[in-house]
Amino acid sequence: MSPTSTDAVKSNLGEAGTNLKQAAVDAGHALKGAAGAAGEELKLGKASVKADLADSALAGIAAAENAGGAAREQVDVLMEKGMDLIDSAAELVRERPLASFGVAFAAGFIIAKLARSGDR
Repeated sequence: MSPTSTDAVKSNLGEAGTNLKQAAVDAGHALKGAAGAAGEELKLGKASVKADLADSALAGIAAAENAGGAAREQVDVLMEKGMDLIDSAAELVRERPLASFGVAFAAGFIIAKLARSGDR
């Protein structure tokens, strides 16, 4: 007895089913492999982010430590400028005492007038 068309269709469908089953198994293996690779990439990425954040924190701490020194330097510069200004004012008073007295008197008079006008 020779195979009938029905037998051929059954055979072809059986082969198609087997191939589909194998394709599903292969897809599952591929997905598992991709998930594993993605997991490894996530672990590497997480480690990189942690390292970058740690470096950033260390740089911030170093900047904060240096900020105190920078502030002291600026205060020293301002104090030096203030001392220079006081010295130059004292020298001006020594050179021109009458003019200095006149300027101080005028400034005091103006400040007193402004203070009295603000009381009204």
